[in-house]
Amino acid sequence: MRNTLERPPKTVMEVYQNLPEGTLAELINNALYLSPSPTSGHQVVLNDINYELMSHFKETKAGMVLIAPLDVYLDEENNAVQPDITVILNHNLSIINESGHIHGVPDMLIEVLSPGNRDHDLIRKKDLYESFGVKEYWIVDPENKHTLGYSFNKSNYELIGDTIGSIDSPLLKLRFTF
Repeated sequence: MRNTLERPPKTVMEVYQNLPEGTLAELINNALYLSPSPTSGHQVVLNDINYELMSHFKETKAGMVLIAPLDVYLDEENNAVQPDITVILNHNLSIINESGHIHGVPDMLIEVLSPGNRDHDLIRKKDLYESFGVKEYWIVDPENKHTLGYSFNKSNYELIGDTIGSIDSPLLKLRFTF
């Protein structure tokens, strides 16, 4: 449940935090971006990947996987996103606060492209995740299952995957197809 407005919001973050629950919105570098709901093809691929990750974490108990919509506050002022899939390893679980929101940098993020968000995920969010040091970032095109993977190496992303229908994560020591 969101806060009741007692005064007009003073920051874009306050506007974001007072949007109705379930609103597909992100705050990136203090700019608000709204999205339409995903397509069925997007959701099928999202479910396939989530199934593989859920199975992995049920077996290894090495962390958790969460799917959108879920707020991930990369910082407390200018950046809050809703990645399609968020992976948090056990050593990093403290970034989940008492209310169940994520405040900090997850270990891995996965975005499934939608027709209207290609540049948003391929450029804007990749740059954002790189600037915050997200360890692995995967982008999947649901139309052809083209998958790009990036690993953070000290100061920038290096391409670690360019495949069709598979993810090979060095971070999770996991390879799967979807």
